[in-house]
Amino acid sequence: MRLVSFSSSQIPRAHLGILHNDEVLDVDLAGRALGLDVPDQVLTLIEDYDRYLPALQTLMEKAQSRSFREVKTFSEIGAAHTLNEVRLAAPIPRPRKNIYCLAVNYKAHAEETASQRDHKGQTPDIPVFFTKSPTSVNDPYGEIELDPQVSSELDWEVELGVIIGKRGKNIPEAEALSYVFGYTVLNDVTARDLQKRHKQFFKGKSLDGSCPMGPCIVTADEIADPHNLNLSLRINGETKQDGNTKMMIFNIKRAISVLSQGMTLEPGDILATGTPSGVGFTRVPPEFLQEGDVMESEVEGIGVLRNLVVAVKR
Repeated sequence: MRLVSFSSSQIPRAHLGILHNDEVLDVDLAGRALGLDVPDQVLTLIEDYDRYLPALQTLMEKAQSRSFREVKTFSEIGAAHTLNEVRLAAPIPRPRKNIYCLAVNYKAHAEETASQRDHKGQTPDIPVFFTKSPTSVNDPYGEIELDPQVSSELDWEVELGVIIGKRGKNIPEAEALSYVFGYTVLNDVTARDLQKRHKQFFKGKSLDGSCPMGPCIVTADEIADPHNLNLSLRINGETKQDGNTKMMIFNIKRAISVLSQGMTLEPGDILATGTPSGVGFTRVPPEFLQEGDVMESEVEGIGVLRNLVVAVKR
C-alpha cells in the first residue's frame, strides 16, 4: 500500500490518503461513509496498524482494478482525487523525534568524502549516527530556501528512508526488518559551510525545510528487497548521484539493531540510511545548489521528490 499525507480544497489540513494509480483516496472521508474504523493521520495508522489494516484493505477492495473515482460511493462524497487536485505533504509532516541518520554508509561516498579531508577513505567499523531536527522536514515538492546569510553551500544527498512500525529495544539483527513499517524517499540537504564551522552534523543538517520526504510511504510488504533498490539524484535533469542500496556498508538490519541497543525505537521513527557517491562538495570544483535549481531525488519502487531552490530575500 502507498500512503500519503495530503490536503485539498475541502480539507486544508494534511491528512491520510491512499495513493493508487495517480489518485488519492481520502481515508477518513471514505471510511466514515462505509462505517469503518479508520485514522485520519499517517502517524496514527503506523502506531496502531493491526487495528486499522482491515479497514484499509476494505477500501482497496472496493476499488479492485478500477480507479477510486469509478467507485460510486467514493465519487459521490468527494473522497477520490486526482494528484493535481491535492497537495502532498511529507508522509509524516512533523515527526515526534529527530530523524535518525547514517553517516558515510556507502563505500564510494566514504572515499569521496575522505578525499576532501586528506585522509584514507576507511569505512567505519560501526554505524555512525546523527540526527536532523523535525522542523527540517519538507514536502516532497516543497521549495528549498537558499539564504546566503545562513549558508552558501547547500548540498544534496538522496537516501532511502526507513519508517519504524513497532516499539523495540535491543532488537536482534535477524528480527530487525520485522520492525519496519515501510520506506520513503528522503533528501538530506546539507549546509556544508555550517558543518565545517560547527565541526559537527546537527546544525548543518537541520535548517528548516532541508529534509524533503515522500512522496509516499510504501509499506514493507510491497518492497521485495530493500537492499536492492536503485536510487538517484538529478539537478536540472543532470544525474549527480546514481547508486543502489546493495552498496550500503551497514544494511538496514544492522543499522536498526545497533541503533536500538539500549535505546527504544518507536512507531513513526524515521531512519535515513545514507547516501551514495556524487555529492556536490567533493566535486572538482565543488558544486552547490543555486537559485532556480530543481532537484529530483528518486528511489526505485517508491517515487520522486522534486524540489525547487528559491532565494530568501531579506
